[in-house]
Amino acid sequence: MLAERRHQLILRALRSGGPAAVTDLSEQLGVSPATIRRDLLKLEEDGLLTRVHGGAVADEGDQPFAEVAEVRVAEKDAIAARAAAMVADGQSVLLDIGTTAYRLARQLHGRRLTVITSNLVVYEELADDEGIELVLLGGMVRREYRSLVGFLTEDNLRQLHADWLFLGTSGVRPGGQVMDTTVVEVPVKRAMIKAADKVALLADAQKFPGTGMAKVCGPEDLDAVVTNAPVDPVTRSSLEEAGVEVVVAGKVKA
Repeated sequence: MLAERRHQLILRALRSGGPAAVTDLSEQLGVSPATIRRDLLKLEEDGLLTRVHGGAVADEGDQPFAEVAEVRVAEKDAIAARAAAMVADGQSVLLDIGTTAYRLARQLHGRRLTVITSNLVVYEELADDEGIELVLLGGMVRREYRSLVGFLTEDNLRQLHADWLFLGTSGVRPGGQVMDTTVVEVPVKRAMIKAADKVALLADAQKFPGTGMAKVCGPEDLDAVVTNAPVDPVTRSSLEEAGVEVVVAGKVKA
């Protein structure tokens, strides 16, 4: 099998199934563990994955929206349903970029809300819902990632206020720092945080620790983390020390 083809299959496996061990990838592709390790080193050098102990995890931050939308849908829906229950009718809600925010938007149909977003897929989902007052932020369009970014987006946010921000991430470090792989989105996320009274981070189990080289914010900027699985003890302790509520889909843990 050609190296290029192996690389494609490795990335597909990581993006669909999450982190994978070298031994598992070796068995799936029918090549030696040494070959897989060389492949992982090359893919990491290209910025397409992050090697972890015994394996690797895909860097999803710059994947086209359509690809990420097909990954871990059930988990994202569970998080979205729990997050939607946190919003009261009449409130204003900021929705970040990303596929979990899109799944949350699907849960808001029929509600009396104001939704503010730079997420074009959220806009398309809610555009025909007459009960929702919809505010689309201006900015430079990132077509593949279905989002708006830049100084115009940030300027718009300085003129707005929201009761809730539902924030996406590509990784949460053990210290509670919220990370992102898409550097151009980080200033917009920070402006969203400043525009909201309360900030809830949407993070499935794969985001602990996930990936990301750019820090969006620390745990002190969060009010809640909404997830689909228990958070590892070290990260949970960091969040609790900062006064962050950990909300697990189906139940609440302080």
